[in-house]
Amino acid sequence: MPVDKSGQRVQRMFGEIAPRYDLLNHLLSLNVDRYWRWRTVRVVQASSDRPILDVCTGTGDLAFAFYRRTRGRVPVVAADFCPQMLEIGEAKKRKAGIDGGLTFVQADAQQLPFGDNHFQIVSVAFGLRNVADADRGLREMTRVCQPGGQVAVLEFSMPQRQPLRALYGWYFGHVLPRIGQWLTRNSHDAYRYLPSSVGEFASGEALAGRMREAGLREVRSHPLTGGIATLYVGRK
Repeated sequence: MPVDKSGQRVQRMFGEIAPRYDLLNHLLSLNVDRYWRWRTVRVVQASSDRPILDVCTGTGDLAFAFYRRTRGRVPVVAADFCPQMLEIGEAKKRKAGIDGGLTFVQADAQQLPFGDNHFQIVSVAFGLRNVADADRGLREMTRVCQPGGQVAVLEFSMPQRQPLRALYGWYFGHVLPRIGQWLTRNSHDAYRYLPSSVGEFASGEALAGRMREAGLREVRSHPLTGGIATLYVGRK
């Protein structure tokens, strides 16, 4: 049975887990998620002062990584459709003493409120699989990206080599959901949704192909940590 990715369900689910979202991301990934974002902003580098957009930003971790990487010299927009996540992102921004250069915006990835060809980089980290129509989301990301700009998708994937593949599958399918559900106790079972949504979502050449269909070229994949996550980068 397909995973229910209706906008209302996903929005409520992430709203419920928002207060512990960052803690759980770091805990359940053994802090490796920090490295994945660190790596992303070094593979996908800003080449001008045109703005950067991070969609499905959650509490803004990748947006903050781009802000730090560019030393605040490039405007970064962090967009998400869950207001509870954005509230925490704003609190993190205040705590970091960031006055300008990083803006949080409530927006649906399927209908971005930005003009065509506006951003030099458009990114999404662990969020595209939660979009009800991921292909529409990719088309929107491509639309708002400037010609010659980059679209980056950071997403979970399945390691190809044993024994890491078996160990990861066991942890992701059995341990992670129980710890996540115990710590968040949310009614929408978010951390059981996670492995189901990852298992159902395209990866490897299948996702690269969907990026090409959205209008991107030179799509390359960068496996991270043995293939637990993969960074896909295409150019408009």
